[in-house]
Amino acid sequence: MLKKDLEKIVGGLSKPSKMPGPAYNLPAYKCITGQKLAQVKGSVCYGCYALKGRYRFKPVKSAMERRLEALQHPGWVDAMIQLIKPHKEFRWHDSGDLQSLEHLQNIFRVCRSTPGTKHWLPTREAQILKRVKVNEVPRNLVIRFSSHMVDQGPVSFWPWTSTVTTDGQHSCPSSKQGNKCLDCRACWDRDIRNISYGKH
Repeated sequence: MLKKDLEKIVGGLSKPSKMPGPAYNLPAYKCITGQKLAQVKGSVCYGCYALKGRYRFKPVKSAMERRLEALQHPGWVDAMIQLIKPHKEFRWHDSGDLQSLEHLQNIFRVCRSTPGTKHWLPTREAQILKRVKVNEVPRNLVIRFSSHMVDQGPVSFWPWTSTVTTDGQHSCPSSKQGNKCLDCRACWDRDIRNISYGKH
C-alpha cells in the first residue's frame, strides 16, 4: 500500500518541531480527564497549549478530528505500523490523550510490531491505565503518567511518570535548547522514572 493510502487510513502523522521524529495528535478538547482539568486553575492542563495558537487553525483542527475518527478504522493498527517502522522514536499524543482501553491495546499492538522504534506515551487517564498490568506494556514503550497539578509530586501507582514544576529544578532540558529535544531522549528511557518539565 502506498504511503498516501496509509496516511488516509490513520489521518496522517503529526510533525511537532520539538520532537526528533513524528507523533500522533488528537484534539485536546476530547481528552477525557484533560478537558476537566483545563477548567481548574493550578492544573497542568489550565491554559493548555493544545487549545490555543496554531492548534486552533482550521487545517490543524481538521487533521486532529480525522485522526480521532480514524481510531475506529479496522486498518488503523496495520497502517500505523507501516508508517512508524522507518522511525527511531515516536511520540503518542503531542495533543490529546487515550480515548479507551481498546485504544491503548491497539497502541500496544503497534509497538510490538515496530520493535526498532522507541515509543513514548504521556497520559492523564488513570482509569484506563489502571486496567493494564505493567508487564503488559511492550518493552519499547514508555507510558508516563502525568501528575494533574503543577508542583505536584509523581504518582505512586505507576513506575514511569512526569511532573511540572515552577521551582526551576526541572530535568527536561528543552527550555535551554530552543524548545527542542535535540539529543535528549530521556522521555523514551525506562531507566528514568520521572521527567520534570518547567512550567511554561
